[in-house]
Amino acid sequence: QVQLVESGGGLVQAGGSLKLSCAASGNIVRGSVMGWYRQAPGKQRELVAAVTRGGSPTYVDSVKERFTISRDNAKNTVYLQMNSLKPEDTAVYYCNAKALGLYGYDYWGQGTQVTVSS
Repeated sequence: QVQLVESGGGLVQAGGSLKLSCAASGNIVRGSVMGWYRQAPGKQRELVAAVTRGGSPTYVDSVKERFTISRDNAKNTVYLQMNSLKPEDTAVYYCNAKALGLYGYDYWGQGTQVTVSS
């Protein structure tokens, strides 16, 4: 069973930075679309950023120019660098590994809390 373990969350003041990491137990990062999602209290989980197997990133509009997703296939790890954090970025952040097709899969991490104070 593949496990995704997030780390790097915490409490930061508005305007600060955090870097989240997602380490996979299996050698799946290379073959997966890797994504970071977040869920704030009372809201639906939303996709924040994703990176394809080829390394192309996509971002939700609210984090463009502030967040950067990257992957290190050799370390089976995906990162989310978050700069210029805002109170509205406060949420639990989840890592996701996804592949489509007959042998597809959809794995989630346990989440890491990010709290941005004003």
